[in-house]
Amino acid sequence: MSTITYELGSIDDNYAAFLLFEEALADLVSRFGFAGTTSWEDADKLASMWQKRRPLYEHISQTSDQFWLAKQNGTIVGFSRAIRRDGGQELTELFVKPGVQSGGVGRELIARAFPVESAKRRFIIATPDFRAQALYLKSGVFPRFPIYYFGRQPEQVPFETDLQFDPLTNSEETVATLATIDKAVIGFRRDVDQRWFLAQRRGFLYVRNGRPVGYGYVGETSGPFALLDAADFPAVLAHAESTAHAEGMTQFGLEVPMVNETAVTYLLSRNYKIDAFMAMFMGDRPFGNFDRYLVTGPPFFV
Repeated sequence: MSTITYELGSIDDNYAAFLLFEEALADLVSRFGFAGTTSWEDADKLASMWQKRRPLYEHISQTSDQFWLAKQNGTIVGFSRAIRRDGGQELTELFVKPGVQSGGVGRELIARAFPVESAKRRFIIATPDFRAQALYLKSGVFPRFPIYYFGRQPEQVPFETDLQFDPLTNSEETVATLATIDKAVIGFRRDVDQRWFLAQRRGFLYVRNGRPVGYGYVGETSGPFALLDAADFPAVLAHAESTAHAEGMTQFGLEVPMVNETAVTYLLSRNYKIDAFMAMFMGDRPFGNFDRYLVTGPPFFV
């Protein structure tokens, strides 16, 4: 086997990283025996997925703290990327090409992108690949809770609430309001991500008696949702599903931390189906109030 070298990545490497991710995901799905196919098996689906994911990849690469590539004969065979928000670090991606895995490449990539250091918090949303999770455990992060995907064909859902649902506007005043909610719910602010959400997704500010009490983004890829009071989730999720139905969406889904018992109970009462592919939230220490939160979809970052 020829020598593998490591170098910093850039936005120009995003498409190659995307292809490697899709190949590694298809391999993982096959090894775990999950039903269905991935975009990797269909050129048209792969091209369509790239157009959907391109803005996300550009955002992560442009705001990343670390972006590392592993190369063999000039070809990317692995990559790792991390973002830093409010003094904490999140590993957003670590993928190695099938056939090159288990050869130490993942260990070298995580050492470069996600070093053990004195950050306020270090965490990752990990796939169910136990070989990768072993690397994360060695880097000092531990399982805190699983994240399941709940989905269904959306319907108009009747609900009663005293909440006001105000469309989010893309302004610095909005960013400041969302930062206050983020600080209370997940424990840190991430203004650069909120600006991206505001530009890319349809969001709502939830207001009670003139006071903001939460926010959520609804669309083909929904989330995140953050509420100061978990008891508001039934009304918020009914509104989100109804919005998806009104916009003609044929599928509506949410990435749900399984510590959010209120959301889980509500979604099951609405006959949402749980996808077999789950993720694990791993962190170096407990933080945040994820019983009042739904994760960004797709779950590349919290």
